[in-house]
Amino acid sequence: MHPAEADAAVPLRLAIAAELAVDVPEPMRALAAHLAQQGGELPLAVLFYGSNLRTRDLDGVIDFYLLVDSLPGWYGPRRWAALSNGALPPNVAYLEWPYQGRTLRTKFALLSLAQFQRGVAGAGIDTTLWARFAQPAALVWARDAAAQQAAEQAVAQAVTTAARWAALLGPEQASASAYWDSLFARTYAAELRVETKQRASSIVAHAEARFAALLPLAWQAAGIACEVRRDELRPQLSVAERSAAERAWAWRAGLGKPLNLLRLVKGAWTFDGGADYLAWKVERHSGLRVELSDWQRRHPVLSAPRILWQLRRKGVIR
Repeated sequence: MHPAEADAAVPLRLAIAAELAVDVPEPMRALAAHLAQQGGELPLAVLFYGSNLRTRDLDGVIDFYLLVDSLPGWYGPRRWAALSNGALPPNVAYLEWPYQGRTLRTKFALLSLAQFQRGVAGAGIDTTLWARFAQPAALVWARDAAAQQAAEQAVAQAVTTAARWAALLGPEQASASAYWDSLFARTYAAELRVETKQRASSIVAHAEARFAALLPLAWQAAGIACEVRRDELRPQLSVAERSAAERAWAWRAGLGKPLNLLRLVKGAWTFDGGADYLAWKVERHSGLRVELSDWQRRHPVLSAPRILWQLRRKGVIR
């Protein structure tokens, strides 16, 4: 990176570093520290994201991202040789942990720092990583100062990538919220989602001031000049730049859902602890406890039809 470009990114990085240092309940930090000890090597960082970051709900599933030096290093040679599912990151797992008389639950994604950095840079067709980490997150565990800095820089890059697309695809002039609303409507449409269309706009509504403050900083980091007219922003982009961006986005919009579907298929076979996660979901929403055998835990896909049949007989599902 050219020194001038690095200087332009400093304000955004400082803002993201402050945001990632936000205070979270001690049980959540304890869970992240416990999770960090579960691999063959310590991860670099544990990032906390999702609705639980806002609600601080300890009874729900806490969403973490683990950034590691390498997947074989985390899993260990023997387990990695048996697993061999590093393609189409991230790997996803579920963990339950007793803590001070209650059970904490986490669904965590696992990927290398290099994979994370490529994802947030946005050069490929996948929009999920940079769109997710353009939203509020917290750094709840880091191996050392260098790992902390690497995580902060990667998250700042996610915000920069998102803001650049917001300028290229958004209106010529609008409020900061309008640019973010327009962007998340695009990313949600490009992904395989079960949420309603209103979910995209609610992301911004929950932290409107935060998104408004970050947008000009992220445009500065991306090298996009903008004019401020009353309460509205106008990024300085040419018609040619906007047209090229629309063509580039068409590929992402067209291939996003198939990519997400492939990731779901992979997850069905490789979701570590997935059977326990589904059993907890059933109990949380129906009150019915599902007792799983060791075989069912090892083979969640093969055992799913029988479990669904049992739930249907008991009237839990129709």
